[in-house]
Amino acid sequence: MLKLRIFTAIILGGVLLLGLFALEPRWTVPAFGAVFTVGAWEWAAFGGLRTVPARLCYTGAIALLLVLSWRWTGDPGRLETLLGLACVWWLIAFGWLLLAPERHQPQLTLVCGVLVLVPPFLALARLDGAHHGQVSGPMIVLWLVFLVIAADIGAFLVGRTLGKRKLAPRVSPGKTWEGALGGLAAVALVAWGGAVHFGLPAPRAVAFGCAIGVFSVVGDLTESMFKRTAGLKDSGRLLPGHGGMLDRIDSVTAAAPLYALGLFSSGVLA
Repeated sequence: MLKLRIFTAIILGGVLLLGLFALEPRWTVPAFGAVFTVGAWEWAAFGGLRTVPARLCYTGAIALLLVLSWRWTGDPGRLETLLGLACVWWLIAFGWLLLAPERHQPQLTLVCGVLVLVPPFLALARLDGAHHGQVSGPMIVLWLVFLVIAADIGAFLVGRTLGKRKLAPRVSPGKTWEGALGGLAAVALVAWGGAVHFGLPAPRAVAFGCAIGVFSVVGDLTESMFKRTAGLKDSGRLLPGHGGMLDRIDSVTAAAPLYALGLFSSGVLA
């Protein structure tokens, strides 16, 4: 299973790099849209939609919202407003995780899918078209990916060797506080490297990176919460050894809106 996970991860990494750096800009937005449309198909099962027609209707509705929100956020002010609201949602999700992870209604879950899927699509698509000096949008997106991967790998390695105190036993029994702190340490290192590469103040970049790391953990746990309530082990079977699309982008769904909001609202990106 580990070899299969590694092989799939290598393939996914190659596809990501090709998509970011080989695709023409006019194709990257539909590519991001396709990823989150697949995520919508999987999220439909979290909300109790089991038949193909019902899941297709929900998926189509999310796809339409992706298109409409893309057009609506052509204005920077509107984009920042939507990203800010998305960050508020993830703070609410964090409280949900802490206080009542068992309380769910299928209809509410389907509504939450809009909040989980639409903002990160906008964040990634708008980031890909931005720039910072001579640094291109794809590199900016790739830095986000590195931050999320660092949080994941750091948490796995430290949690596996030193983990004792459960982080969220009612949602994801395998995660520990030690692992989470190890993940943040790895994120801080990657954030510092990014600050050097992009010419940003290191202390602010590291603090911002750690905030991204925290949000990535919340995104991971939130998907686990909805998945667990729906009685599902994985969100799907699309990616051998990894599960579904949502199982791979869960951390990004929470991290991307905060990342984009911070970079756009601070004037770092144009």
